[in-house]
Amino acid sequence: MIPTEIQSEPIINERNEDSFRSETDRSETEFLFLDIAVLVVEHRRFVVRFILISAALAAIVSLLLPIRYEAKVLLLPPAQNSSVGSALLGQLGGNMGALGSLATLASGGILKNPADMYVALLTSRTSEDALIQRFDLVKEYQKKRTSEARKELEHRTTALSGSKDGLIRLTVEDRDPKRAAELANGYVEEFRKLSATLAITEAARRRLFYQQQLQQAKENLTGAEDAMTKTQRSTGVLEIDSQARALIESAAVLRAQVVAKQVEIEAMRSFATDDNPNLILAKQELAGLQSQLEHVAGSQQDAGSDINLSKGRVTEAGMEYIRRFRDLKYQEAVYELLAKEFEIAKLDEAQEGSMIQIVDVAVPPDKRSSPHRTLIVIGVTMLAFFIAPFWLVMRQRLARAAELPENRRRLRTIRELWKTKPTMR
Repeated sequence: MIPTEIQSEPIINERNEDSFRSETDRSETEFLFLDIAVLVVEHRRFVVRFILISAALAAIVSLLLPIRYEAKVLLLPPAQNSSVGSALLGQLGGNMGALGSLATLASGGILKNPADMYVALLTSRTSEDALIQRFDLVKEYQKKRTSEARKELEHRTTALSGSKDGLIRLTVEDRDPKRAAELANGYVEEFRKLSATLAITEAARRRLFYQQQLQQAKENLTGAEDAMTKTQRSTGVLEIDSQARALIESAAVLRAQVVAKQVEIEAMRSFATDDNPNLILAKQELAGLQSQLEHVAGSQQDAGSDINLSKGRVTEAGMEYIRRFRDLKYQEAVYELLAKEFEIAKLDEAQEGSMIQIVDVAVPPDKRSSPHRTLIVIGVTMLAFFIAPFWLVMRQRLARAAELPENRRRLRTIRELWKTKPTMR
C-alpha cells in the first residue's frame, strides 16, 4: 500500500511547474512590453514626428481626393398579383363564355422575389448605354470606349432590393450633385422605356399575346371584307334573308369559339396532364361547342363547310355570297373575342401596376459622400501610432543580429554576390 503523501507528491510538483511556466510567460510578456515602452520613450521625438507627418500626409491626400456626391432613389416594384381576367370573362356570358379561361394562355409563374428582376432591368446594358449617350459620359469620364464608360458607371452605381420591405434602393455617385440626381432618375426613365417593349408581369404577357393575335385577326378580317366586296360586285347579291343571316352569324361565332377552345387546350397540355380538372372541363366545353356547331353547320366543322341551307333554293351566285358572308362573320367574331380579351388584359395590367413607382425621387445632395477626410486622418494616425514602435523594435533587432560574427559574414557574402554580375547557367 503506497502512502497518500507519496502519491500526491508528483501532482504537487506538476502544479508547481505549471505555475512557474505561467509566471515565466507573464514576465516575458511584461519584459517585452517594457522593452517596447523604453524604445518609444527613448525615441519619442521620432515617434511624434512620424505620427504628425503621417497625419499631415493623410490630410493632404484626403484634400486631393475627388469629391463625390451620392444621389438616391427609392422605388416600389409592381406587385405580382393574380389576374382578374377570369372573373371579368365570367360576367360576359352568352357567346363570350366559351373563352372564359383563355386568359391563362399567356400567364406565367409568380417570381419569388420580383424586385431582383427589376434590379437587373434597371442596371441592364440597354439602360446604361442609353444613359451614357444621354449624358455624354464617355467624355465626362474621360474614356475612349463606351464599354469603359459603362464599367465606370457600374462602379459608381449601386442597386439593391430590400429583403424585408421589398423596395429597391438605387444609388449613383458623381462629382456634380445635380448630375448625380439626374443619373439616378435617368435610370428609372430608361427602365420605363425598356419595360414598354417587354412583357414583364403576367398581365403584360397576356396583353402582348392578345395584341399579336389581334393584329393577325385584324389582317384576316380586312382580307375577308375585301373578298366580300369583290363577291358583291361580281355576283350582284347585296343582301340575304334574315334566316340565313342568323344561321351564318351563329355558325361563325360557334366556329370562332371552337378554334379558341382548341388553342386553349393545346396550351394547357404543355403543363397539365390528362387528369387535370381544368383540362377535363375544357375538353367537355369543346365537345359541347362542337355539338352546337354540328347542329347549326352540319357534320363538317371546318372553315370551308357550308351551313344547313337548302342549296336547291339558293343560286350559284347566292352560295358564293353566303360563303363570303360566312367567312366575314367568322373573322368578325374572332376579332371581337380577341379585342375583348385584349382590353381585359390591359385592365389587368393597369390594376397590377406594371410600371415601377417612385417612392423618393433623387434630389441633388447637399453633402458629399466621399472622401471621409476625418476618418482618413484618424485612421492613418492610429496606424502610424502602431507602425512607429514596430519599426523601432525591428530596427533594434536587426542591429543586434548584425553584431553577431556569423551574421556579419553572411552580410558580407550578400554584398559580394550583389556586386557580382549574375551568370546564366
